[in-house]
Amino acid sequence: MGWRRVAGQIGRSVTVWAVSTLTMLLLAGLLPDFRLQSPDGDSATRIAVTAACGAGAFGLLSALVWPVLVRMLLLVPALFLGLLVFFLNGSLLLLALRLNPSGRGEVAPETAVIVAAVMSAVASATGGALAVRDDDAYRRRLLRLADRRRRAALPCASTPGLVCVQLDGVGHDVLTAAVRDGLMPTVARWLATDGVIPPTHRLTAWRTDWSSQTGASQLGILHGSTYDVPAFRWYEKDRSEVMVCNRPTSAAELQRRATARTGEAGLLAVDGASRGNLFSGGAGEQALVLSIATRRRGRENRSRAGYFAYFSDPANAVRTALSFFAEIGREIGQSTRARFTGAHPRVGRGGLYPFVRAFATVVERDVVVAAVMGDLLAGRTTVYADLVAYDEVAHHSGPDSRDARQVLKRLDRSLALIEKAAEHAPRPYRLVVLSDHGQSPGETFRSRYGLTLTDLVRAGSGLPVPRGAGRTPSGAEARAAVRAALGRDDWESRPALRSEPVVLASGNLGLVSFPDVPHRMTKEEIDARHPALLPTLANHPGIGFLLVRSAEHDGVVLGPCGTEIPLAELDERPGPLARFGPGAVDAVRRTHAFPHTADIMVNSWHDPATGQIHAFEEQIGSHGGLGGAQSRPFLLSPLTLSVPEEHGEALTGAERVHGVLRRWLGELNGPEVPLDADPERRAA
Repeated sequence: MGWRRVAGQIGRSVTVWAVSTLTMLLLAGLLPDFRLQSPDGDSATRIAVTAACGAGAFGLLSALVWPVLVRMLLLVPALFLGLLVFFLNGSLLLLALRLNPSGRGEVAPETAVIVAAVMSAVASATGGALAVRDDDAYRRRLLRLADRRRRAALPCASTPGLVCVQLDGVGHDVLTAAVRDGLMPTVARWLATDGVIPPTHRLTAWRTDWSSQTGASQLGILHGSTYDVPAFRWYEKDRSEVMVCNRPTSAAELQRRATARTGEAGLLAVDGASRGNLFSGGAGEQALVLSIATRRRGRENRSRAGYFAYFSDPANAVRTALSFFAEIGREIGQSTRARFTGAHPRVGRGGLYPFVRAFATVVERDVVVAAVMGDLLAGRTTVYADLVAYDEVAHHSGPDSRDARQVLKRLDRSLALIEKAAEHAPRPYRLVVLSDHGQSPGETFRSRYGLTLTDLVRAGSGLPVPRGAGRTPSGAEARAAVRAALGRDDWESRPALRSEPVVLASGNLGLVSFPDVPHRMTKEEIDARHPALLPTLANHPGIGFLLVRSAEHDGVVLGPCGTEIPLAELDERPGPLARFGPGAVDAVRRTHAFPHTADIMVNSWHDPATGQIHAFEEQIGSHGGLGGAQSRPFLLSPLTLSVPEEHGEALTGAERVHGVLRRWLGELNGPEVPLDADPERRAA
């Protein structure tokens, strides 16, 4: 059968070459700056030969030179990689025409970009259409998306593998609504919502910790620990450093801490692959993984190799680049429509955001999906991949917006493509789809009250604030509270503090720290230093509750009208936590025990009837704290795996999800290997 495959491949290559030749002839007739004949004119045969030679040379250069160029481009920031694709492809066409043995063919540089893009797209579509008809050819086409050097060294077991695809930010209710409305037919088929065929998957909701964001959830899912991750960003007094979960140095440190705490390398330690994640999960194969982005490039750090594996095919590069610019145009059109129709709530979507959105919804998606397909066809045991497209769009357009729902349709197509690749894999696979958190809608704190959380903290501390913020009702009330607390009107002439408070926002969760105090301050110390600050924050209508340490009660929750409830009494009287639903009390208590919890933890207002919150960041769909759908992600698992909830208990916390995934790995392949069983060696 080998000669038949070779003959089929030759036939497909000849067909693609012929179609490329016809495309070049057509473009030469349509574009004034593209010519395939001499100024004196040539016969039709001579022109056809020129086009055939040019198309052949362009195809060969694309196959031979393009991978080298892409490997060099790994040093280019990923966001700008798509901008160079058209230029480089056009350069290859200019070179192909110069090498044309007929001596004919001229094209203006700017026109060469267009011609090369069209020819690559047509060649890709033709090759794909031919390959789909042949399972072997289809498999080979997908295999080209993977790094061949990695494939060759991997053994393949016959036991089922586990593939986990994280749809970042997609809440349980958003997923069920999308399935009900026909936006995600692949997921609907798995759940058998039409009742015609039996279901293959079950849908389970789970609950996040207080810090409902990717950094905490993914660290818990991949490494089994969310300990001491109080928010997306926080200030650590002992290191005088702001930790940010999506900063490479912070991600590397969080992964190190989690590994030291659990004594295990991670969920993906045994023949695993990590794709598009913040953390590696202990995987030997990693692409677009943030926690290793700061290391020197080498065998142990191939995070950006995923770009080479995908963009080494020029057809992929052009297709993704075209989609990249189409997405930029889509975002500009959608934001313009929202502005002219007076959509509310609304945030600014200018600057670099259209490019950031296009990268998240096109480049990251294409590269990660291609890498996952390569992993499946290579027979890897465990794969975990994160698709961030929905989360990025929902932040700026809203979690229930038409913009975000369109992204869900495209994510469903990605799931279908991964499912198709699994059918061609050398081993069976169990496909799990899950999310790390949801998103809650609502007008931003700044839009609703005219000042930021930082402004409110400064006003309540007696520090200067911007003039506009000081004139708002919230700012005026804070200034009046300070005057009353100090018993004087010259509050602005107070001696300057050694350092000002650090105010950080993580969605609708705010963190206030005083860097000049080495320990976590108590309520009594804060009141002595800033007597109006805590009452100002607790009584503000945009704030739901505060958590502070207490010298008398260990920790207390503060609410409006002087509400002060010790943590030990929250079960009997949850006070302001009651409106945040089940699990809020346990989540607050757990965060209080973290070493790096802020001096003041601030959770925004929440309306249980509508699920709305007020983000302290400029996001109308946000997550990071308690309130609404942000704390309710989903877990979609095959029926062939055991039920996620043991003994009917609700699935709470990313660490529990990690335990479920480990259990499933044990069911499929046996238990995972710990990093080191010797505690002394772990400490070293």
